[in-house]
Amino acid sequence: MSFLLRATAGVAARLPRLICPATTTPLPSSLLSALPNSPLPWICARHRGSMTFFAHLSQERLWKSATSVSNAGRKRGRARGRKMVKNLNRGQVLGFGNTNMVWPGLNAPLFRGKEPVQQQQLPPDPSRKEKLYKMRDSIEKFRQVKVTPLERGWSGNKMPGRSLGPPDPIGDEKFDEFDTKVLEMKQVANMTGTVGRVRRFSILVVTGNKKGLMSVALAKAIDARTALRKARNRSIKKLRFVERFEGRTVFHDFHHQIDSTHVFVERKPEGYGIVGHRAIKTICEQIGIRDLHAKVEGRINLQKVVKCFIAGLEAQETHEQLSERKGLHVVEFQQEHQAFPHVLASPKTQPVRTEVDRVGDREELRFPQLYMDGRVRLRKPKNPPFYTKLPSWEKKLKEMEITRNHRQILEYHWLQRELKGPLPLYQHLREPDKGHLPFSKPTKPEMKPKK
Repeated sequence: MSFLLRATAGVAARLPRLICPATTTPLPSSLLSALPNSPLPWICARHRGSMTFFAHLSQERLWKSATSVSNAGRKRGRARGRKMVKNLNRGQVLGFGNTNMVWPGLNAPLFRGKEPVQQQQLPPDPSRKEKLYKMRDSIEKFRQVKVTPLERGWSGNKMPGRSLGPPDPIGDEKFDEFDTKVLEMKQVANMTGTVGRVRRFSILVVTGNKKGLMSVALAKAIDARTALRKARNRSIKKLRFVERFEGRTVFHDFHHQIDSTHVFVERKPEGYGIVGHRAIKTICEQIGIRDLHAKVEGRINLQKVVKCFIAGLEAQETHEQLSERKGLHVVEFQQEHQAFPHVLASPKTQPVRTEVDRVGDREELRFPQLYMDGRVRLRKPKNPPFYTKLPSWEKKLKEMEITRNHRQILEYHWLQRELKGPLPLYQHLREPDKGHLPFSKPTKPEMKPKK
């Protein structure tokens, strides 16, 4: 591409004839006759683009080569730490550059009042480059949204454990008392004959009002936001009520099994808290259960754990139902109350069984064993302290043998005296052990004097 440049008077003095810089040959006479008459000579210049590699590629292609990740890399999570595209033109305005010039009609008005604005050069701005670099660097930094501790999930910034808020209203009915929390968020795929592998998001949520009402829902969608919205709105249509003892815990210990997943639940006193799987803890918070201990054994698939725990809650029996089924009083003994009997429920539709209808010896009356189906939770024994193997520890045990089980003996005789007789129905209150320690010497029988 060629263009003509008019030289100034100083340049004309140094260039006595018209030349073409690319070929250093005189211009043809036909071109000279076509040029307008001017005291200043004309110069023909030819523009040649740079032959470097970067001049042949656009800005979009260069950024794509530096920030793109392959599809196989996206599946392995490599796109999580990729670089962000920076706008290098940020902060630059047309008409302003390193040379601080006043261009009328571009970066300055043509007239100020009635006087035209003259083109002129202003003193340089030393802080211009620093401002541009600071503005560019502010784009590169990713500012993470700060989330309060109550709004965080189970791990990091992932969705499981986070709240989605109440479900959307249905007509005029609003659900402001309910709250929805995510239990599981994963990506699943389905192979089709026409499209191929179709990937979707699977969302499992739990909704509750902390007063006994709760529901669990599962939804799938191609978009994660759509799947979260579908699961949240679907959960309000499957509400169920869970019975609670004193509004804080379950009525009794129970065990439930689904396939290879076992869940052991124990009732705990007030103030104990919730100890167990994080999904079970989230479900208990939505129901309103505050004191509980849950142990999961076997397979720990999250959907199986949730289904097993909810099935166990629905299968529990209240004290009134147990009393009607057995025809006996439901009595509670607590060590905090010195094992004083506290009647929780009595049969109302049938009389209590008397001495005539004695309870059989093979009938199970221990409350925890009624619902465990003979299952016992695996409890790892604690390692004994190091000093139990020393001779001084055995010596101490021998010295304390006289007062061993002294408190239990007093409680047993106190109950026997208050109830005025033996305790046939309370098999868990047995007489304390009065034997000797295995390492103690057996007592010698008393010798009768000889006649």
